[in-house]
Amino acid sequence: MSRFFILSVLLLGCSQADTEQPTKRAGERPSAIAARGQQTTPHRIDAKHLPNAVQIHSKVISGGLPEDDEAFEELQSLGVKTIISVDGMKPDVQTAAKYGLRYVHLPHGYDGVPDSRVKELAKAVRDLDGPIYIHCHHGKHRSPAAASVACVAAGLIPASQSVSILELAGTSPNYRGLFESARKVKPLEDALLDELKVEFPETSEIPPLAEAMVAMEHTNDHLKLVAAAGWRSPPEHPDLDPAHEALLMKEHFAELLRTADVGQKPDEFTRLLRESEEAAQGLEDALRQWQGASASSERPESIGRFSTRISANCKACHEQFRDVPLGEK
Repeated sequence: MSRFFILSVLLLGCSQADTEQPTKRAGERPSAIAARGQQTTPHRIDAKHLPNAVQIHSKVISGGLPEDDEAFEELQSLGVKTIISVDGMKPDVQTAAKYGLRYVHLPHGYDGVPDSRVKELAKAVRDLDGPIYIHCHHGKHRSPAAASVACVAAGLIPASQSVSILELAGTSPNYRGLFESARKVKPLEDALLDELKVEFPETSEIPPLAEAMVAMEHTNDHLKLVAAAGWRSPPEHPDLDPAHEALLMKEHFAELLRTADVGQKPDEFTRLLRESEEAAQGLEDALRQWQGASASSERPESIGRFSTRISANCKACHEQFRDVPLGEK
């Protein structure tokens, strides 16, 4: 056997050992060592029931809301042990438990991930049982941002990957605060995470305004399905009644206008809400009138106008009040 061959085998063995056995840092826990040694190139996962699933690290997956048993079963099949919701909606803890999954609720907004939440997320991905599935509602904006900053802060991935993860997930550049969080995040000292005390609750209290926005987003998803079906009940969701969904949207705006939080907002915020409430009322009236007409009657143009007005107002409101980066508030 040649010296060259023996040397090559020895060098290969050293290379594999370096990859599989990361160097221990002073005072570092075994869980953190194991996690750091399992890096992977972020990539999309071909999941049937998990919207926009992206593998960030071998221990962390980002994606959208698991809405039914099939989704939780798929998480179980992927080996997931812990689910972290960064969405405002109350997590389905009961269904998760049925599949042996732990839920943790650490919500944040579209304006960025606060530093305190970054630390909690970093400790979660480092110390909780994995693989871990981090989700928001659609899996495109808040969850990839949360997963990105958590993995960088915990030392699981290099900071150079943070922004590219958001781009891979399709995060809208309009959410400047989320991109700002991804750009500025840095690895945290293990000693800091060791000392950090986090309860990791199954559910967290959500401010009334944020809770109302969650409900509104849910109804808006239904209206999008209805619009895509020509403003009729979608074949795949025959339970969705177009006029009733417009009514629910109108009530969301009406309820928001009654909250104390809205009373403390700028006049422009209130104006957009009132205008949207009126547009939702007009949409409901137009849909009911059309539904009561003959089957061959032409769809009123006002339906499209009212829908466009609501969407435009929501976009304007988000740009001015919701999506402003934390650093600019």
